[in-house]
Amino acid sequence: MTAPDTSGQLAEQLLRLTRRLHRAQKHYLDPVGITPAQSRLLRTVAHYDHPPRMADLAQRLEVVPRAVTTLVDALEAGGSVCRVPDPSNRRVIRIELTDEGRRILRKLREARRAAVEDVLAPLSAEQREQLGSLLDELMAGPGPAC
Repeated sequence: MTAPDTSGQLAEQLLRLTRRLHRAQKHYLDPVGITPAQSRLLRTVAHYDHPPRMADLAQRLEVVPRAVTTLVDALEAGGSVCRVPDPSNRRVIRIELTDEGRRILRKLREARRAAVEDVLAPLSAEQREQLGSLLDELMAGPGPAC
């Protein structure tokens, strides 16, 4: 009799939980009117102290620059971001959040909290704390960067 593959089982559980969280987030994001990828870009733009360049966003999101262009085009059409010239180099374009973008970010935070609450609802406060500690340990451990 062979021993169970606990590492494989844990990996599958983590993948299934990730997919479940993505579905829950999509459910809550749909009424906001943006995709998960657009949501990620908005959160990333908000993370910067000053409007980032498209290349900065591509690097941070670990995507090709063309993917950022497509996301920015859609968000700009919806009024969430705008392209602004770099004051020190007119060839560089930076991406800035608009008031609408900040409003959507507030809604996104609410949607993310609701999605996470749906997934974590079965856990007690103590279990959530334990899970958080375990996830922190996994993220800090050796291995390829995530």
